[in-house]
Amino acid sequence: MRLPPGKVPVDVLQSVIFKNLGSKRKEVVLGPHVGIDGAIVEVGNRVMITSMDPITGAMERIGWLAVNVNANDIATFGIRPAFFSSCILLPEHTEEKTIETLCKQMDTAAKKLEIAIIGGHSETTPGITRPVIIGSAVGISEKNRYVTSGGAKAGDTLILTKGVGVEGTAILATDRRKLLKGRFSNAFLRRASDFFRRISVVEDAMVAFERDGVTAMHDPTEGGVAGGIHEIADASSVGVKVFEAKMPILEETLEICKFFKIDPLQLISSGALLIAAKKEFADGVVETLKKSGIGAAIIGEFLREQGKRVLVRKNGKNETLVRPLSDHLWKALKRE
Repeated sequence: MRLPPGKVPVDVLQSVIFKNLGSKRKEVVLGPHVGIDGAIVEVGNRVMITSMDPITGAMERIGWLAVNVNANDIATFGIRPAFFSSCILLPEHTEEKTIETLCKQMDTAAKKLEIAIIGGHSETTPGITRPVIIGSAVGISEKNRYVTSGGAKAGDTLILTKGVGVEGTAILATDRRKLLKGRFSNAFLRRASDFFRRISVVEDAMVAFERDGVTAMHDPTEGGVAGGIHEIADASSVGVKVFEAKMPILEETLEICKFFKIDPLQLISSGALLIAAKKEFADGVVETLKKSGIGAAIIGEFLREQGKRVLVRKNGKNETLVRPLSDHLWKALKRE
């Protein structure tokens, strides 16, 4: 089987990766699981939450993204990220100025989130053509003072913050600017590039977690909002029904996706946060987020039947919610 670009398919995770996990240790509270982007390990009377993610599809602001994307995974547990490590892989013959730029980007992002960069590794690597940063973030919590993406229950409400395709919009507006300039104004492309400023969901998650009734949180990265919805449903062993008309999609995302002929729901969406909340608390969660300046909308509900994944189109037609084989960012980046 030849693997598609991006995340390894779920069936390969289950049949290969999850069957080769080394020794079992009693300190591991939560290990690898479909739809869960971090691990929980007991350390004395507290727990350590860790995550790891690479940045491979973006060229601009790659250091900024490495910190923020990994920090987001920790925040979805309701925990503030505290520490970050990186492995920086550079093409041969890279100039010193490049690694300086990457490190300054990471420094700026980490300081904004009050994260300490505690170590890592850097090298030039034969065979790669662009920089790759693999990051790992850590947060510390009291025992049982967190949520996971596997806590949603049938009847819970599904909330989405900010909008669909946030990160993908920023990447395409930046890395494919020359191509897009023939179609869109400079002002439009500046607005779309500025979506990078919305990448962090740390405050989204902290604000939501302080409200009663939140049962699960998950940030949709590769595979977009559609993939993220499947992941939170997979982790929680529930079904889901979502409404296209209720999903916030900003004009810049919609127009850029039309240009590249890609599906906004399958476009990498760091910057958005999926929140499951008990039905009676959902309106309060949305209201609290909005009072904090964070856009949020109720987009659906979780169902008892695990295999039922429904997208209600704007015309009222029910379809099976697509499970992305590969993020549509990769399709768009093929266009030169």
